[in-house]
Amino acid sequence: MKIFIITHEKKGLAAAWLALDALKNTALTHNFTITNILSDADLVIIAGKDTYTDNALIGKKVYFSDIEHAIQNPIQYLNQAQAQATIYTPKVQLIKTSPPLSVLAVTACPTGIAHTYMAAEALETEGKKRGWHIKVETHGSVGIKNEITADEIIKADLVIIAADIKVNIDKFSGKQMYRTSTSLALKKTVQEMDKAQKEASTFILKNNQFSYEETKNETHSIYRHLLTGVSYMLPMVIAGGLCTTLSYAFNIHASKIEYSLSLALNLIGNSTALFLIVPVLSSYIAYSISDRMGLTPGLVGGVLATTLGSGFIGGIASGFIAGYSAHFINTQIQLPKIISALKPILIIPLMSTLFTGLMMIYLIGNPASWLMQWLTDWLNIIGETNSIILGALLGAMMCTDIGGPVNKAAYAFGVGLLSTKNYMPIAAIMGAGMVPPLAMGISTILARYKFMPEEHEAGKTSLLLGLCFISEGAIPFAAKDPIRVLPVCIIGGSITGALSMYFNAQLTAPHGGLFVLFIPGAINHILMYLLAIVTGTIISGVLYAILKNKCVEKEKIINLTS
Repeated sequence: MKIFIITHEKKGLAAAWLALDALKNTALTHNFTITNILSDADLVIIAGKDTYTDNALIGKKVYFSDIEHAIQNPIQYLNQAQAQATIYTPKVQLIKTSPPLSVLAVTACPTGIAHTYMAAEALETEGKKRGWHIKVETHGSVGIKNEITADEIIKADLVIIAADIKVNIDKFSGKQMYRTSTSLALKKTVQEMDKAQKEASTFILKNNQFSYEETKNETHSIYRHLLTGVSYMLPMVIAGGLCTTLSYAFNIHASKIEYSLSLALNLIGNSTALFLIVPVLSSYIAYSISDRMGLTPGLVGGVLATTLGSGFIGGIASGFIAGYSAHFINTQIQLPKIISALKPILIIPLMSTLFTGLMMIYLIGNPASWLMQWLTDWLNIIGETNSIILGALLGAMMCTDIGGPVNKAAYAFGVGLLSTKNYMPIAAIMGAGMVPPLAMGISTILARYKFMPEEHEAGKTSLLLGLCFISEGAIPFAAKDPIRVLPVCIIGGSITGALSMYFNAQLTAPHGGLFVLFIPGAINHILMYLLAIVTGTIISGVLYAILKNKCVEKEKIINLTS
């Protein structure tokens, strides 16, 4: 019998040599033939504790044993090997594979235009890179798109809520959930998805009527409630402002002629839509806090704010009072089961509405009205120098974080002032908000050699988004080079805001970019307003074209091809 011997002992090299020598000497004296060719062997002896695998052993008779036995009694060892050897079959190692993660996401931003869809695209792209099954539901200005079904929720392993406003998440009760903002989901997609896997916790619906979204950061929670109100108010402001503008565009004198089209448009826009902006703001702040329970007291409080002359300041106050009072009554006041059914349809609306209304009439209304009147008078009488400073400040805020909290705070301030018929701040805000994406697009043209081909494509997109007043078009550039992009954008935005206020530009529609200018009467001093935007854009664009470093990757490509 031909024997092939393997001593396999990684931790004891000396023991392996001793075993091999003992087995060879014993084999020669007991009529065993030792071969050095594995394929010729009739028996393979493997002496050693460590696991040994080799596909060349397949089909061979193999004997495994400890190396100590081979040293102590080699004759007995060889006899046992001959008697106990078995046909070698490799152990199949089962590789545990887990199915790809099933992830659902929801995105929603205050305007429902840019961050909503850009965050959704970023989450989908990163999810597919990871091999996840991912679906993103968007809550945008055109409503809910790519809506998540009940069957998909059942199969989901993880839910990511990237929302700056209130969204209904009750349907995800019982699922692992992670919450973030659209800005973080867009700018730090990889990090947020990693955190979602590690920090997600089970979302539990707290009662059968509505869910109250709590957060560790109460300031962030209040800010989200405010932005929810602003997001629902925006369509009302835009529709009302443009209808009012069109009524004057046809014939400013005809707005007083009975049954005239101008009068009808004025009635729709100025007397109805614009009258409702504060009630809508108030009701949806309350809705964000306490869901449907807050709508009635919020709406009543908003109408009272308008009636008492406290404007958007009173509307914000009434919204929070209504929302938190409805939430308190719903969660803290316990009633006997016999009358608990009346709670959502009678007790909560009645008590929260009474509380909100009395607070507005006796406590909040007059101080808020005085503050609103003071703000209106101040904006109307500020001198040229002060108006320039205010415009520069608002413009700088619009470019500080490009669609982030500071940007949204400035925008909410300008939109709120529309209820006072003060249209100058919103003009400065929209003009400055157009600067970052336009400037980045201009810089890719002025300094083509400093940008990669994909950045040139991003520049073209950025130009188009800038014309539409979508500041987020500059995000790809800001995310890649924030130290240079943000300062130059702030400089250009503050200049545009200051010039807009200096030219006394007034805008009646708070969104739409340059396309709004085609509507007659939407803005006065059109040429001067365009000059303000162009000036800020060129300054920022040229500055970034000068300050940007040469593209290292592009230089490498050029060197390799030359």
